[in-house]
Amino acid sequence: MRVFKTAHFLIAALAACVALPVLAQTFPSKPVRVVLPYSAGSGPDSVMRSVGEKLTKDWGQQLLVDNKPGANGWLAIGEAKRAVPDGYTLMEVDATHMTLQPQLYKQMPFDTVKDFEPVAPLYTTNFFIVVGANAPWKNVTELLAAAKAKEGQMTYGSWGIGSVAHVGTAMFENSTGTKMTHVPFKELPQLYSAVATGDVDWAFGSAATVAPLYKAKKVRLLAYAGPKRMAGYTDVPTVAEAGGPAGFELSTWVAMYGPKGLPKAVVERIQSGVAKALSEPDVKERLAGFGFEPWIAPLTDMTKAADADKLRYAAIVKRAQISLD
Repeated sequence: MRVFKTAHFLIAALAACVALPVLAQTFPSKPVRVVLPYSAGSGPDSVMRSVGEKLTKDWGQQLLVDNKPGANGWLAIGEAKRAVPDGYTLMEVDATHMTLQPQLYKQMPFDTVKDFEPVAPLYTTNFFIVVGANAPWKNVTELLAAAKAKEGQMTYGSWGIGSVAHVGTAMFENSTGTKMTHVPFKELPQLYSAVATGDVDWAFGSAATVAPLYKAKKVRLLAYAGPKRMAGYTDVPTVAEAGGPAGFELSTWVAMYGPKGLPKAVVERIQSGVAKALSEPDVKERLAGFGFEPWIAPLTDMTKAADADKLRYAAIVKRAQISLD
């Protein structure tokens, strides 16, 4: 009996070893759907569609983009959580969903670690410090001096309580010893329109969101919260160069995840296809137009980035007493 069990185990193990490469070669055998909590035409949506075009051509099967915005992104995330872990339903999400929200809510309808696993990184983006074109501050030094002179009176906008812009500004306040007043908005256009008119003193904004107003000379970019100046915006200094705290950065990332239990061979096939797509000149150009940097890296880098974000966000959320419950 023991010999039979051992032989049965060896046969099963051998079959599994053979099945993995075969699975990688045959996947996908039908259309792959990616659900995302972003509206059609947004930056993440456009990137996913550009990458999807490459994957569709490479795989010979269509990649379908399924937009499900709303409810903090939980509609799309819930859809992916309920999916069979076979690689045919994935999701595109960002650092807010996977690392920040767990610090803001005591209870969530999913667990970012237990319910999902990383599939492929897509891109990263950093943020500018944005003021109106007629604002009196020409650099970060002047902005901070004004904030310190009238503690709590300077206003900053964000696209919602608990957003990256909100938490990022709390980090900025902590780094600079300032205290300002938060003005949350429901829509991005309303936020940057308020900055342009001076109704709100300043805000963090990505190139994707503020480029039209910047080109129309309705807003000015005081600084870039990145490790170096951004390509295409080399006239905009980094935060440190503009008189802010050394090393201050504010960024986010977007990546693909799938339900827990995805076959390793399938994940590897998807990741390699995405990395190849992100390396294509036209896709890189598309990302650059939004101010996005292709993130071509192993999945271990995604995990490390997520873990680092959780620690950083947990500390600042606790210090600033930000909660969405």
